[in-house]
This record gives sequence, C-alpha cells and structure tokens, in this order.
Amino acid sequence: MNVFIIGVTGAVGGLLARKLSDRGDAVRGLVRRTAQLAQLATQGIDTQVGDLATLNADELATLVSGSEVIVFSAGSNGGYKAITDAIDGDGVNKALRAARLAGVERFALVSVLPESWRERDLGEDVEHYFAVKKQADIAVTRSDLNWLILRPSLLLDGDGVGTVSLGPAEFHGEITRDDVAATLAELLHEPGIGRQILELNTGSVPIKEAVRAVRH
Repeated sequence: MNVFIIGVTGAVGGLLARKLSDRGDAVRGLVRRTAQLAQLATQGIDTQVGDLATLNADELATLVSGSEVIVFSAGSNGGYKAITDAIDGDGVNKALRAARLAGVERFALVSVLPESWRERDLGEDVEHYFAVKKQADIAVTRSDLNWLILRPSLLLDGDGVGTVSLGPAEFHGEITRDDVAATLAELLHEPGIGRQILELNTGSVPIKEAVRAVRH
C-alpha cells in the first residue's frame, strides 16, 4: 500500500509511519523543515518539504499524487485559534480537495472524541478546537471519498498493550498513541472498512479482532 501521511512528524503520525513501513508499505509524508528529510529517510519514509498552512490544494495534490490513501493526523492540539483554523480546519478541507484533484479515493482522519475533557473548564481556545474538529468531521463525511474517521480518547505516551475497544460509539477514557497507531494501521489494511466513524478507547479486545468486528 502507498500511504501519504499529513502529520508524519507528529506523535501518532510518526508511530503509524513506522508501523506501516514495517509491514512493507510505501510511506510518504509532509514535513516543514529540510532537516527532517534525512531522519525520516533512515526509517524508509519518503518525505516532501511543505507547510500545510501555506500550500494550496493544487500544490498538495502534486505531493500526494500516486498515493492509495491519505491519512490526516496533523493537529494543533487546542492551541491558538489561528493555528487551529489553519491546520484542523482549512488543512483538512485543503487535503480533501487535493485528494480529489490527485485521484486519491481513500482518506483517513484522526479526529477526537467529542466528550474529551468535557468535565473541565477548557478555555476559549480549546473550545474553539473542538468546534473546528467537529466541522472537519462533517466535511469529511460529506465528501465523495472513501473516508474513515477515527476518534481516539485521551492520548497517552508509552507502549501500547495491543488491546482496545473500537466501535461506532465508545466511552471516553484514555489510550496510548501506540495503540491508536496500531489500530489505524490495521484499519487501513482492511478493505471492508470505509465511510465509517469509529471511536477508540482502551479495552480488552485484540486490535486485529476489534478491527474485523467493525467491517461492513
């Protein structure tokens, strides 16, 4: 499989790139700095230099051309509103347009559980982040692509456990980025999964089994 990851230098995107590469997939991605090219090349990951915030859809389409699937795992993580708008909002819309222009039919978005942190006083910037993420989810579902939205619960560092709870609706808890990346890698390799929103939490079901259970 030829996969293009927008957010390949991020925590989930980087883990996903390594897992896909280990499976023998061709992995490409977008980086903002030339210095990052050599580091990722040592992992067998082919990257292109470009800033998602400033690239237009035509330029991005040229970069993703030839891919079988685009994975969008970039995000502002609730930072300044302008960054959230540029990455989580406009960035997703731009990537959707680029996919159509380049003829890439599959598109996977790493989103967020709407219930995340709702027990807290989040502040204006983070509330804006959740609103923009919701708008991006809607844009993806209204596209004519073969889309997938994965909404993980609160992300943790550390080694994954290899078991999850995956389905159309899950409780909000916490899960390692490693298990998120492993689940997404498995989902991408399952042709029976598409045009679905899936939520992901810590659980007791082995990842491969959990993925098979949500096939159409």
